[in-house]
Amino acid sequence: MKSTVFAGVDTSMTIAQEEIFGPVLSILPYDDETEAVRIANDSVYGLAGGVWSADPERAKAVARRIRTGQLEINGGSYNPLAPFGGYKQSGNGRELGRFGLEEFLQPKSLQL
Repeated sequence: MKSTVFAGVDTSMTIAQEEIFGPVLSILPYDDETEAVRIANDSVYGLAGGVWSADPERAKAVARRIRTGQLEINGGSYNPLAPFGGYKQSGNGRELGRFGLEEFLQPKSLQL
């Protein structure tokens, strides 16, 4: 499958609002970090994202503001042992690790 790149995209367009599985890249311009984070969070979905920066601490600060379940910094490699899942309409709950087990547990309080 060939890659497809869409330029001149804005957040009102379907391609910016729906989970498009690729290889597809949509280019949305921004003026500063605040606008970039606003654009990244302006969707009902939040499965995965990525942040690139020459400053790893700055990248982590921006990544913490983006509402996705998975977020790679500077192309970080996927960790198959990390809890997997999305935010918003990209999923509730997590798979793998302690968080995945908690999906199958139900707490109970005993009052004596």
